[in-house]
Amino acid sequence: MELIAQPHWRRVDFISDLHLHSSELQTHAVWARYMRDTKADALFILGDLFEVWVGDDTLTDAQSFESACVSTIRSTAARIPVYCIVGNRDFLLSQTFSAAAQAQLLPDPTTLTFASHRIVLTHGDAWCVDDVDYQAFRRTVRSADWQANFLKRPLPERRAIASDIRLQSEKKKEVASYADVDHSVAQEALASADASYLIHGHTHKPATHEMEHGTQRWVLSDWHIQGKASDRAEVLRLERQPISDSLMWTRLDPHNAC
Repeated sequence: MELIAQPHWRRVDFISDLHLHSSELQTHAVWARYMRDTKADALFILGDLFEVWVGDDTLTDAQSFESACVSTIRSTAARIPVYCIVGNRDFLLSQTFSAAAQAQLLPDPTTLTFASHRIVLTHGDAWCVDDVDYQAFRRTVRSADWQANFLKRPLPERRAIASDIRLQSEKKKEVASYADVDHSVAQEALASADASYLIHGHTHKPATHEMEHGTQRWVLSDWHIQGKASDRAEVLRLERQPISDSLMWTRLDPHNAC
């Protein structure tokens, strides 16, 4: 998909891997403040906004944690456009969520044109091809049949299944780090989109990688805030420069993005 930035956009923010969950209230609080006060003209959430999403019918309970988060997004979307790409944790986000949040779901990948620069946006999990077990799991859960059968189950059962999958994932992380996005796949995606930049999340390895022909791969940070030295959260802000039309790239603490 091709998306053209609106002419008045000067600052655009990118975040990913918030992993919002009712058990992570400090992360939620920082995110909610950022959503309320960000100075960006548009916001892109590149996957795993939620730690888990078992279906849009979680929004039928107006008191649920998910409904509170959607209300926050809707308030932000009343000020600036909000775009979302689904991640490996919240891939069941669909049109009911989109309508409730007033946020546009984008296909993965999407190419954004901003200030004459072409930027490929993706969550990144599909391009971590060395994680063979995850890619097999991904093919299963992204199939229409699997999703239809899963969504037929009662909500408490789906929450229990998701909790079990989440527990297994956490155990795996104790003995193995995230696989990285495959360099060749990323380079091919940039060439195919005629883009100079790639922005993605998923790997929890924030960095800027120099690629062939002067292209770059920007990796977003995950968010995990518990009032400890290991806390992490980051906003990547692109700011259009007057006259030159170049882009200034800045990694910001969420508090400094407001």
